[in-house]
Amino acid sequence: MKARRKFSKEFKLTAIRRMQSGQSIAEVARALEVHPSELHRWRRELEEHGERAFLGVGKKRAEESRVAELERKVGQQALEIDFLNRALQHVEEQRLLRALSNGAPSTSTSRKK
Repeated sequence: MKARRKFSKEFKLTAIRRMQSGQSIAEVARALEVHPSELHRWRRELEEHGERAFLGVGKKRAEESRVAELERKVGQQALEIDFLNRALQHVEEQRLLRALSNGAPSTSTSRKK
């Protein structure tokens, strides 16, 4: 299995400039020994992110996706906590109602005579 090559921001920008100057993607890919799909991806990333494209050889994007993943997890946990709090409140209300209707507290330790 080949290790994935990492390219600098300057390398990627140079490749994109060569395509913009009229060279075909195939020519640039051969000259730089890069798969044409990489060139397409780099061009798309530059169009979508402008100055923010190619920051830290992918490190920033990985950090951003990790933060987003953790934020989703925190949101999910907040929903679960709210649900459990409502369920606990409901159980407590039911227990209190039973205690009031029976005239005695509802406990598991009450003994039968």
